[in-house]
Amino acid sequence: MTVEPERLVLVLSGGGMKAMAHVGVLRALEEVALVPSEIVATSAGALIGALIAAGLGYDEIVPRVFGVGRSELAPLARMSVLVRGLSAPSVLKVQPMRALIERLLPVHDFASLRYPLRVVAVDVDGGIPVIFGAGGRAECSVVEAVLASMALPVYFPPVRIGERRYVDGGVLQVLPLDVAATVPADLVVAVDVGPVREAPPPGFPRGPALLEAHDRAMAVVMAEQRARAVEAWRRDQRRAPLVLVQPRVDPYGTFAFDRTADFIEAGYRAAHEALQMRAGTEARTHGGTGVQARRAGAAS
Repeated sequence: MTVEPERLVLVLSGGGMKAMAHVGVLRALEEVALVPSEIVATSAGALIGALIAAGLGYDEIVPRVFGVGRSELAPLARMSVLVRGLSAPSVLKVQPMRALIERLLPVHDFASLRYPLRVVAVDVDGGIPVIFGAGGRAECSVVEAVLASMALPVYFPPVRIGERRYVDGGVLQVLPLDVAATVPADLVVAVDVGPVREAPPPGFPRGPALLEAHDRAMAVVMAEQRARAVEAWRRDQRRAPLVLVQPRVDPYGTFAFDRTADFIEAGYRAAHEALQMRAGTEARTHGGTGVQARRAGAAS
């Protein structure tokens, strides 16, 4: 018999438009009545995490995210780049993304969210990850925190909150399992749509050489630190069971604005399979190594 967790922590990775897969994962969780007790999210995952934390369900989130387009999320800062060249603060404009986040989120105050939310960003001056929201800094709005967590260097300028500057949380924690490890949990569902080490195949559309080099370097670093985080979690027997959901999405679809439906479906299918596998494992072991055993150990 499957033992439902009392505390489910949902961990959402970055990944640009691939993060739309998180919406499909939410659908799979709703179908088996699994409700997150807390959400830990990075970058584009922070935007979806904030929508879930605000109390929106799958049917409410889908029409919101289907309206997201390149003009809102990734408008080129053409004049700045043309005039200032390498001195330009970023390749893309940040104000349209801020306006998009403000429009999408029904709740802008951390205290008003239905579920606790931890948004991971990076203090670019101190070189350390910082948590906004539950268990961290909450003096800013949810909009500011999500914007900071999505501020991928080169593409977007750092976001100033107070006296510090912040960039994309994926720079240090593209799948923030290290943060999730500090949150009490019976089960952790982590959704990974982050970058991969491998370069795009021959014939894949290439952008400007500098951006291509930047993207490859970031992808390699992020993929490596994600692999280390997953390995560390699985080695530590004191941590809650981990259900790792890895949707089969185009790994190079960060800016694939026309594939929202595909990403959502991929997230749903992957989560459905992962949850079925978890249920089968618990049935075979009769709870011997699952949540039930952890509770028994805690009681003794």
